Amino acid sequence: MLGIPGAGKGTQAKKLSDKLGIVHISTGDIFRNAAKDGSELGKKAHKIMTAGNLLPDEIVIGIVKERLSKKDAFDGYILDGFPRTLNQAQEFDKIEDLGAVISLTLEADEAVNRIEGRRSCGSCNGHFNVYLDKIETNKCPVCNEELTLRSDDTKDTIKVRIENYIKQTAPLEDYYSSKGILKEINGNQSVEDVYKDMLAAL
Repeated sequence: MLGIPGAGKGTQAKKLSDKLGIVHISTGDIFRNAAKDGSELGKKAHKIMTAGNLLPDEIVIGIVKERLSKKDAFDGYILDGFPRTLNQAQEFDKIEDLGAVISLTLEADEAVNRIEGRRSCGSCNGHFNVYLDKIETNKCPVCNEELTLRSDDTKDTIKVRIENYIKQTAPLEDYYSSKGILKEINGNQSVEDVYKDMLAAL
C-alpha cells in the first residue's frame, strides 16, 4: 500500500486483510511497538520517527524480512508502510514478488487535515479520525477509554513526513507502474467508496 501520510493506508489495509483473510503488516506499528519495548533498536527508531524522518533502509528491510518469516505471513500479506524508498523496493524485489501495489492518491492539504484528526485507543488498539468518524468527545467509540494523538502527528512533524513522502516514496509509483502492478485509487472519497474501488482494481 502506497499513499501520502493520511491517505488511509492503514484503514484500507485492515479492511482488505479482513476480507481476504491475510495478515496486515504495518511497519509503523512494528517500530512503535519496538519503541515501547525499550530495545536499543526501538529507542533509535522512536527518535527518528518522532522527528518525522524515515528509518535507514537496512534497519527497515531487516525487520520486514524477520516479520515475513512468521507463519501467519506464509499464505500472503498486506504491507502498509513498506517499501518507502526506491532502494527498499529494489532490495525487496530480490526476496519477494509482489502481486499488486495499491496507491491511494490524496492532495497534501487534505492529508494534513486528516492527520490532525487521527486518534488511537491504547485499550482496544482502535484507530479513529475525529472528523471522518464524527467523534465529538475524546472517548473511544468502542470501549469508551481516552483517545490519544500519535506523537508524530504534530503540525511540524506532519509537514516533514509529507515532504519525505513526496521526495522519497512517490517515485515508487513510477517504479511499480513500469512493472505493471500499480493500481491507483482516488483516496479523496469515503472509506467505503475507496474500499469498493480497491476491490474492483484487484
